[in-house]
Amino acid sequence: MTSEPIRVAIADDQQLVRLGLRMVLDAQPDIDVVAEAEDGEEAVAIARSTDLDVLLMDVRMPRLDGIGATERIVAHGPRPGILVLTTFDLDEYAFAALRAGASGFLLKDALPSDLLTAIRAVHAGDAVLAPSVTRRMIAQFAASAPAAPRPSAALATLTPREREVFAAIAEGLTNDEIAERFFLAPSTVKTHIGRLLQKLDARDRVQLVILAYEAGVVGG
Repeated sequence: MTSEPIRVAIADDQQLVRLGLRMVLDAQPDIDVVAEAEDGEEAVAIARSTDLDVLLMDVRMPRLDGIGATERIVAHGPRPGILVLTTFDLDEYAFAALRAGASGFLLKDALPSDLLTAIRAVHAGDAVLAPSVTRRMIAQFAASAPAAPRPSAALATLTPREREVFAAIAEGLTNDEIAERFFLAPSTVKTHIGRLLQKLDARDRVQLVILAYEAGVVGG
């Protein structure tokens, strides 16, 4: 029994970019490009009217940018997962889109294999955020964060080990690196992350990073 293909939409105001993405995705038997949008308004309309799994979202588009579109789509429901595409890895718009609820962050010059991996990860419910990007994201938050970190009552419910894993995620460590640091099995790390998501009412790994900085678990 074969599973249904991942239903993907592409939102980008440049036709050549959409064409290039479509060529890569159409070559995959497990991915089906079902729609395209030229701006954020169209992306929102497609997300609400089409059965989508993943939406590739450019951040700089006319009428409505990717941040506004992401906010509207996330407010409407948990699907589709949104993978932000940007030209620059320090793009403040991309970070804002992650805050708005996007599940991932990818550079437009990423390898096709990385794009495919990212789409499949978002479809599986994971966040796509390279450790180097995570560290830069924390630096961005540090520059604009309030002097006093926002306390979180939910932090008091974390066990010492969960708090350690929480801080490690915010540092940009992968699951394997966390397992190595604390001498844990990878499956145990996944269990801790699942409990963190539940206790902190976080959507995904991206939001855990944001919450960790804002709660003062890590600092710049």
